[in-house]
Amino acid sequence: MAKLSKTARIYAVVQQIPAGCVATYGDIAKLAGLPRHARLVGYALHALPANSELPWYRVVNSQGQLSLGKLSPAGAAEQYDRLTSEGVTFTSQGRVPLKHYRWQPHPLAWEAFILNL
Repeated sequence: MAKLSKTARIYAVVQQIPAGCVATYGDIAKLAGLPRHARLVGYALHALPANSELPWYRVVNSQGQLSLGKLSPAGAAEQYDRLTSEGVTFTSQGRVPLKHYRWQPHPLAWEAFILNL
């Protein structure tokens, strides 16, 4: 089986984030086998078509903040609404408490998944 492109690997990882959980751009990069490529994750998610079913909104920055605020206030509002509808709460500073909501797949299950990418 041919290896997936970097973008396809990123999308495959984002697809695995369960409802009610979040991951950081760096988490996604690392889990996709692309450590230190958090910006690439951002570029890949930015390139998604508007009608994409990929749960892009479950990806936040390393402080638990929504990164869309400066680029797209409407996008940030949509991300906030989607996350809160899944039960994710925000601190008074507008951050997702990563200690509570950060997705951490089981290492053995993840190793099996990533080998198939």
